[in-house]
Amino acid sequence: MIPARMAPHEARVSGCYAELDAVEVALFVTCLTDTFFPRVGEAVVRVLRHFGCRVEFPEGQTCCGQPAFNSGFDAEAAALARRMIPVFEPYEQVVTPSASCATMVKTHFPELLADEARWREAAARLAAKTYEFTTFLREKLDVDIGAHLSFDEPVTFHFPCHAREAYGPDDLHNWLAGGKQADLCVPEHSDLCCGFGGLFAVDYPEISGPMLADRLEDLAASGARLVICNEGGCTLSLAGGAHRRGLPLRFKHVAECLAESLGLMEPER
Repeated sequence: MIPARMAPHEARVSGCYAELDAVEVALFVTCLTDTFFPRVGEAVVRVLRHFGCRVEFPEGQTCCGQPAFNSGFDAEAAALARRMIPVFEPYEQVVTPSASCATMVKTHFPELLADEARWREAAARLAAKTYEFTTFLREKLDVDIGAHLSFDEPVTFHFPCHAREAYGPDDLHNWLAGGKQADLCVPEHSDLCCGFGGLFAVDYPEISGPMLADRLEDLAASGARLVICNEGGCTLSLAGGAHRRGLPLRFKHVAECLAESLGLMEPER
């Protein structure tokens, strides 16, 4: 868990940034990041601190309820929304490495609690201050992401479908490329779904499997071996599929790439 690796007092801004001027951010780490990609959570904290944020980790956070919501269990999802809202209520901004979880909070929390007077406004407040990591860098901190990235090999990217609520594949391309177009190999079909979709891959494997194969073929054809993928579910699906097919593809979140490029974390291959 992130708290074991980085206690709340360790997540505060240090160095050249003054705490009184820092943007207060609560990290919503998400289930998949915490369980399978804790390095991504650490990278998000380090990058946000580097760009002047005071980062806190609310230890009471749990699942946002997206699996239940996607399975049609609205009541159970609403219960988790009611639990999550007060956990993050005290914080100025909320940042998550997952576009799908950000969408759950920003779009579906207000929908689920629209008829509950006690929770309606609180859900809207949380929705308004919750950001996916890259959109927070661009919209709130005005960070030129591509200008801070440095690679020693060709790189491509996968656009996660759930990010469409926040940005499009062309936006992601432009943010990653910056002034270093030569480093980025754009896949032929930049908006191609990986076929995961949570329970979609379980309920419809005969459709999900071929979608995954198409996505992997497209990424491999780019000529790059490093794939920037900013969604835990997509990364699990793509990395597993690549391993089973013997494809030499590696996957990293942009937060890891930024942390490595800025010298905040040791490069990992």
